[in-house]
Amino acid sequence: MANESQPFILAMAKHLPPSSSALRLLDLEGRAGALLTSLRGDLVVNAASLQALQATPPAENSQDAIVIFNCPLDENALRVLLHALRPGGRLIRVDSTEAPDEDAVLRLEDAGYTRILVEPAVDGRGILMRGEKPHTEQRTVDRIQQVAQQDRSTSLADYRGRYVHLLVRQTPNKPVWALRPDEIIQWEAVALTGENPTLLAFSSLPKAVAFMQPAVMAGFIRDVNKVVKFSKETAQTWTTPLRFNPTLAEVEHATVTLLPVDPTTAEAPDE
Repeated sequence: MANESQPFILAMAKHLPPSSSALRLLDLEGRAGALLTSLRGDLVVNAASLQALQATPPAENSQDAIVIFNCPLDENALRVLLHALRPGGRLIRVDSTEAPDEDAVLRLEDAGYTRILVEPAVDGRGILMRGEKPHTEQRTVDRIQQVAQQDRSTSLADYRGRYVHLLVRQTPNKPVWALRPDEIIQWEAVALTGENPTLLAFSSLPKAVAFMQPAVMAGFIRDVNKVVKFSKETAQTWTTPLRFNPTLAEVEHATVTLLPVDPTTAEAPDE
């Protein structure tokens, strides 16, 4: 039974939303979190039964995502779970015994979800339902800032997440499949000059993008074409100090340089 369930649970993984330094995941009935954690090291999973949640609803805006495998949900349950999601957070439900229909879309709409997706879960079998809690911000840049504000770490020492993100210029700026045999990818990360150069490092993808957008507009950084994720353990081996989660106002009068980074030490992207 576990092997039969696995592809349906794995189908949820690509629908998990961008997260802050750790993605807060509520696993309803505890059937999916363990397998998803094997794919995403940044998940902080809390398992709970539907009965317990309806008796004591979770705190508002306390979850980045909620996953449900083979558990029916009525309209009241959908609304309770919507309350628990943060703006832009996602409910992802998979049922291996059901099939997609218009009623599934309408139930999510009636409960208040947006950006709804209903489709077969795996090879035409089962159903995958996804809906988001509406954002309170209209502009994408403001939404990114809203998620980024969840991260308040200012040094690697007090950071409890699993990954560190760098702003990187890749040369040549091509996908692997487009490289000629004689071309070798090189990475250079954004750093500040000085007696002791410091790498600009960020605790999450939203945090890095929230810095990069105004920094590019202001001309503070140029030619950056990637945000790259490294494990915290890898970051702890770097000899160059880190400037962790800086704001543009804190560094805009500094001089920017680029320092080489080994592409083979990066983590595979998952958001």
